[in-house]
Amino acid sequence: MINPPAPPDKRVRTGSLARQANARFLGTVPLGRRAFAEFLGTGLLVAAVVGSGIAAAKLSPGDVGLELLENATATAGVLVALILALGPVSGGHFNPVVTLADRVFAEISTADAGAYIAAQIAGGICGSVLANAMFSLPAFEASTKVRSSGPLWLGEVVATFGLLLVIFGVARSGRSTVAAFAVGAYIGGAYFATSSTSFANPAVSIGRMFSNTFAGIKPSSAPAFIAAQIVGAALAVAAITILYPQIAASAIGVVVPHQAGPSDPS
Repeated sequence: MINPPAPPDKRVRTGSLARQANARFLGTVPLGRRAFAEFLGTGLLVAAVVGSGIAAAKLSPGDVGLELLENATATAGVLVALILALGPVSGGHFNPVVTLADRVFAEISTADAGAYIAAQIAGGICGSVLANAMFSLPAFEASTKVRSSGPLWLGEVVATFGLLLVIFGVARSGRSTVAAFAVGAYIGGAYFATSSTSFANPAVSIGRMFSNTFAGIKPSSAPAFIAAQIVGAALAVAAITILYPQIAASAIGVVVPHQAGPSDPS
């Protein structure tokens, strides 16, 4: 008697469906629109980080713990809202290392990744300028806040590793609908759980160089932070590959799954 063929592995089937959904997504939203969403999302995120830091320093002068709590709470809340609002357009990366990881997993093209990263960096700088302007500060003012030490760099490795693990872990386990809340919760917690207060984002790090305020970072300190973030991202990609070897799900749809609307080409 010939045994019937074994049913296809569910994880493989899930991965195939995820790839098909991602391909459909990329075909329905023009790159320019997606890049604009990344620009807006990253810009408003940095405006929230820098702006809430300025407000916290004014509201709670001298109480660093309370200032950080206010900064973290505002950032986490705004991040969740931005992901939910813009995720259906671009996937809600707002972070070059998320985009790079997605490129490593071959779920986004090199051209698209380049456009995303350029938009994110531009958005980060504009967001910092916007925050400065909102609080009547010089639009461009290089930060003098030194953040340079081994423990801080290690903190950035840990913060970035954890962020990507949360993003791709939630996506690859089929729970993308709650990813916005998971990411916001992680960032809010990592503000206190890491020595670096969890920048975990090269675009945010670059943007924060242009504000000499509570959330700023001296330009000479930023390169080491960005290098640590890239190291954390590389470690996260390795861990994700080990944890979810047969499930393909990209960060394009990691935050808010995209479904083609009536006007989208089929």
